[in-house]
Amino acid sequence: MTTDVQYEQATLDQFGRDCVAFLETRVPRRSSAADVERRYAIFHNHDAAEERALIDAARRWQAERVDAGFGAITWDPVWGGPGLSASHERNYVEHELEFAVPDRHEIVLVTVDLVAPTVHLLGTENQRRQFVRSFLRADLLCCQLFSEPGAGSDLAGLTTRATRDGDSWIVNGQKVWSSGAQFAEWGLLIARTDSTAPKHRGMTAFMVPMDSDGIDIRPIRQMSGGSTFNEVFLDGVLLPDTLRLGDVGDGWKVALTTLGFERNSSAGIVDAGGNVRDLARLVRQVGAPADPLTRQRVAEVAVYERASALLVARYAERREDGAAPGVEGSIGKIVWTQNLTRIGEAAARVLGPRLAADTGEADTFAWSEHLLGAPGYRIAGGSDEIQRNIIGERGLGLPREPR
Repeated sequence: MTTDVQYEQATLDQFGRDCVAFLETRVPRRSSAADVERRYAIFHNHDAAEERALIDAARRWQAERVDAGFGAITWDPVWGGPGLSASHERNYVEHELEFAVPDRHEIVLVTVDLVAPTVHLLGTENQRRQFVRSFLRADLLCCQLFSEPGAGSDLAGLTTRATRDGDSWIVNGQKVWSSGAQFAEWGLLIARTDSTAPKHRGMTAFMVPMDSDGIDIRPIRQMSGGSTFNEVFLDGVLLPDTLRLGDVGDGWKVALTTLGFERNSSAGIVDAGGNVRDLARLVRQVGAPADPLTRQRVAEVAVYERASALLVARYAERREDGAAPGVEGSIGKIVWTQNLTRIGEAAARVLGPRLAADTGEADTFAWSEHLLGAPGYRIAGGSDEIQRNIIGERGLGLPREPR
């Protein structure tokens, strides 16, 4: 990491100039030609070799950013960051959007933005030293082993079991929808360790080496064409107790912490599908900006996109003050996922049949990838219905839904 400039005393303007200087020496600025060729896929449609290449490029870029002081901006220097504010981080992100940087693949996002802060917050000192910096640089990748075929968004209903065996645990069960599991070196697993305890209290979290004996990873083919998601089968997987994350029976706390980071990440960090700038460019391209209804739809997307960014900023500032993840992430995720749908519907109304048939005209049929993918994020990280329950019960203090 560079140390010749002490950003703690620098203005945001100066920091912004340093961001631009860093980016200009590494990657080209986005050109109008690059914009025309932009893809709107929310979930990747690549074969295994293409996806591996995408991930490798994202890993190299993340490590380069961290080493230069721009990849873990709010993190303390002991973990490889300059220890700056959330405002500095937002400043960098805004500048990076102007450059043709490698795509941040979902498995890199999970590792850097979800698992690294979870281990940092809840792990032992040895676990922090083993994982945090390696995860922040994406030297190691980590997937989530949370969802199960019979549990869905009801994470507390999981049945994967971890049985104590001296100083080790034996894990048996099945996980599903594990993004990037086939490319990950580690997995963050939630398993049931006490079937007699209330279901929210009988779970424990573990870090799992994904090359362990007894692990079978099977990619799931998506309707968009790719195979980002996976089923993961665990058959007699042996884990030392040193890989337990948090106390025995405290897995629910670990899961909520990670999901809090995930909802915040989904609400503002994931660059998925089209955005308001893409939509505005499409409207100008097809000659529809004079239509008042179209202008209203674009304006509505812009308002909610800005609201989402402000929610993320507020959440980041609370985290900076030491607050644990709260309902802000759930609010932000709902706003963001609904805006993905709003963008897709607006593009469909502008394009009409050109959305459904590939005529060869640039920046038209490509929007079908957005429309197909947007519903997926209404489930990822907890369904919209689960988010509303979280907001109502934990944020507003409303009574729980009757069983």
